[in-house]
Amino acid sequence: MRLQDKVVVVTAATRGIGAAIVKACAQEGAIVYIGARNLERAQAEADELAAAGLHVKCVYNDASKPDSYQSMIDTVVAAEGRIDGLVNNFGGTNPAEDKDLLNSTYESFLAGLDANVGSVFLGCQAAAREMAKTGGGSLVNISSIAGSVPDISQLAYGTAKAAINHMTKSMAVQLARANIRVNAVAPGMTATDAVADNLSDEFKAFFLRHIPLGRMADPADIAAAVVYFLGDESASTTGQLLEVSGGFGLATPIFADAMDAAVAR
Repeated sequence: MRLQDKVVVVTAATRGIGAAIVKACAQEGAIVYIGARNLERAQAEADELAAAGLHVKCVYNDASKPDSYQSMIDTVVAAEGRIDGLVNNFGGTNPAEDKDLLNSTYESFLAGLDANVGSVFLGCQAAAREMAKTGGGSLVNISSIAGSVPDISQLAYGTAKAAINHMTKSMAVQLARANIRVNAVAPGMTATDAVADNLSDEFKAFFLRHIPLGRMADPADIAAAVVYFLGDESASTTGQLLEVSGGFGLATPIFADAMDAAVAR
């Protein structure tokens, strides 16, 4: 029970990685709030986990409405008296608009930055102001391997995630004296419904050839990293980026071809 009685908020947490984080935190003893725009779906998730004896509740949060971040934190603090952890899980991109430099519009580029970077800024600011009043806490930002390894498209998304990596370090320095730790988890390709529904089998097979571990991460793998950063085991850890990507981007750029050649030999 590494998060016993800690009050944790997880945004965009009704499916995929977010849902796995909620479940993992609750299983470790936390009182978890699902920050969601669709409260009906969030309540169904909370009810299912509550039936298993876990403490999960819902709170409204809409990434497209900046004021909802402050109201989300205010609601949680009013109910629980404090907030101990915030997981900024919201993020994403529109592949049809987020292309390379030659084919993206300025408007779509700024929209991608605003959605991804803005959500982290707003969530961290609102939560940190409350944490500073109650002795500290832990902020965990969900970044992406895309913030470290350039892609042939999705310029806005990769730039935003790189910015989140820098923000994480900057906020860690600025909030350390308030006993607020700030870290980030950077998933690679992860076995979520979104990946299953939006990527072809051919592309997934191609991508997996470049992952040294040879498999996608499970959402539970990402959740385990988040639990570590939220808990007391990481009490002296701040400003860190933990990649959970199977080693993608770690090896030589000719990794896949080299492995095929080794097998051939």
